[in-house]
Amino acid sequence: MAARVKMAGMPPRRTPSAKPSSQRKISRNKDGRKHAPPPALTGAQFRAIHKAISDPRRYEILQHIARQETCTCADLRQCSPITAATLSHHLKELQTAGLITIARRGKFALPRFRREVWKNYLARLSQL
Repeated sequence: MAARVKMAGMPPRRTPSAKPSSQRKISRNKDGRKHAPPPALTGAQFRAIHKAISDPRRYEILQHIARQETCTCADLRQCSPITAATLSHHLKELQTAGLITIARRGKFALPRFRREVWKNYLARLSQL
């Protein structure tokens, strides 16, 4: 059995503090499918969301995604004059922060706003 080696400068691994999926309240989304609400935001998630929306262009993109039921990258490029590479970078930052999910349909990327995460962010922000 190999011994675990602690690498210098690396923080220790944390175990998730969220409830097990069997204890979460199950609700239904607009499509009627069951889904569990996301657990409360951790400090790192809160900071990641704050960093992601601090860029005005990225916040504008997020607003556009949130306003529409379905959205494509072509729609986003029409609303703001940016290159495809820049849009891709902004979408990746929003996805990493957990504010959007990106479904793939062939060569098309379909970003979708995660309202539950946004509501949790606003709730945590109101506690400050």
